[in-house]
Amino acid sequence: MTMKENKKINVNGIDIAYTSIGSGNPLILVHGNGENKEIFDKLAEELQDRFTVYALDSRCHGESGSGVLTYMNIANDVKEFIVSLGLTNVTFLGFSDGGIVGLLLAINYKDLIDRYYVLGANTYPKGMKAKVLSLYRLAYFFFRDKKIGLMLREPNITKEELNSIKSECVIIAGENDIIRREHTQMIADNIKNSKLIILEGENHSSYVVNSGKLKTVIE
Repeated sequence: MTMKENKKINVNGIDIAYTSIGSGNPLILVHGNGENKEIFDKLAEELQDRFTVYALDSRCHGESGSGVLTYMNIANDVKEFIVSLGLTNVTFLGFSDGGIVGLLLAINYKDLIDRYYVLGANTYPKGMKAKVLSLYRLAYFFFRDKKIGLMLREPNITKEELNSIKSECVIIAGENDIIRREHTQMIADNIKNSKLIILEGENHSSYVVNSGKLKTVIE
């Protein structure tokens, strides 16, 4: 067992905070909107004997620096992180906003990452259930939080872009997710090399945040 290390690296002019633990091929973890890398502490501990696990704070989150907040900018940060550290044979796991980032990486950087685990992601805002989207709209009206604004504007990923993905993708959602079931199914249906897993009894975050439940799913 190794000790978790806390580090920072400058990519695209922004300091990105991350932790690393374990040994083996790299596994990169990216959290959801308004969260930070600490949501993956339990999972990283569970996987450290099989991977070198890197958990990142996205720009404008956690201990990372601020900048223009778009999903593509976060994806470019991850890409530069991988290149800067010289990582190869990479596996990526992204939750919610992090899953969106994973899809954008798979679309735009075909040979960067070998396998993706995309958890609770949507390809456009209305992929979320209507009641959830309405609550986010209300919250943005009152608080003008740019993180919430991001979810209302983006992503805008097309079926054609999903069709272009070549990497292996495992699409995962909870049975009671905030993402519409048919939307999750659509994502899996449009990625040629994909597998869909719906986790019974789980909601959007219950199997991810402070949880090691995915240990048996990650290969």
